[in-house]
Amino acid sequence: MSEIDLRSDTVTRPTKGMLKAMMNAQVGDDVYKEDPSVNALEEKLASLFGKDEALFFPTGSMANQAAIKLHTQPADQLICDKWAHVYNYEGGGASFNSGVSCKLVDGHRGMITAAQVEENINPPDFYHSPLTTLVCLENTTNKGGGACYDLEEIKKIRKVCNTNKLGLHLDGARLFNALVAKGESPKDYGKLFDTISVCLSKGLGTPMGSVLIGNKDIMKGAMRVRKVLGGGMRQVGFMAAAGIYALDHHVERLAEDHKRATEIAETLCAQAYIGEVEQVETNIIIFNLKDASAEDQFNKILQENKIRISALGKGKLRIVTHLDYTEAMHQKFLSVLKNISL
Repeated sequence: MSEIDLRSDTVTRPTKGMLKAMMNAQVGDDVYKEDPSVNALEEKLASLFGKDEALFFPTGSMANQAAIKLHTQPADQLICDKWAHVYNYEGGGASFNSGVSCKLVDGHRGMITAAQVEENINPPDFYHSPLTTLVCLENTTNKGGGACYDLEEIKKIRKVCNTNKLGLHLDGARLFNALVAKGESPKDYGKLFDTISVCLSKGLGTPMGSVLIGNKDIMKGAMRVRKVLGGGMRQVGFMAAAGIYALDHHVERLAEDHKRATEIAETLCAQAYIGEVEQVETNIIIFNLKDASAEDQFNKILQENKIRISALGKGKLRIVTHLDYTEAMHQKFLSVLKNISL
């Protein structure tokens, strides 16, 4: 059996069907907007979410950073959870690219409430503080262990944004995991957010790419911002074709990843060497060992069995299930966990 890599759902490789779609893709120059496969992907996602337009980006970080730039002016401030990807994992891009600061909210598992948003808005007429112009949510939450927002809470946040004339952006890197887990529709989110970024290279298994989705009024500057950030691409329809294939074939199967993640969590909970296992809703499991000093020994045992997971620091470990994690791998991993003695 090959190595079992559970560090992230970004480690997958294209399936045979995806490779065939890629090799048969019609391509053109996307900088001229002449790549038919890219145009088809953008139209497909815009329609799926009930929005006017979409734009293909090489990475999710660039798509998020472009959204922040479209919503803000230098010296503005955005509100997000303290664990938000746009703050923690995008290299300080909000300040570097857009000149904005982040008001960090102490949410629950990476999720914030409408009440918290409201209390963190700076008074617009108090010129000593930054002007609050944007709220960024993340669904599912990465550091929150794949937690899913309650749609009703997002509706309340939308009302707060409307009242205070704030933009609302969704970092939907793993949004399709949330949609499958909660039985929700993309259009539910399209109605609530001004902009949405969705990643194609995480749970959906493509080699690269994210798409920023929104209506014409906010998206009119998106091409220019992508250019400034260095995101213009040429015959990228080969990658767009992978995205179209993933949307057609890899969404419903996310339920398999969620099921296996739940089974891993249940197995971990039954082991004497495990401390806390955080609640599992989608494809991410975050847990601690009972004895933090045993982490190196634990990882060595996994490595000896050709199993790789991630360390998040402060004793936290992370497992992410994905497209390339087969049932045979799953059974081997569960067996290894059950036979570890620390």
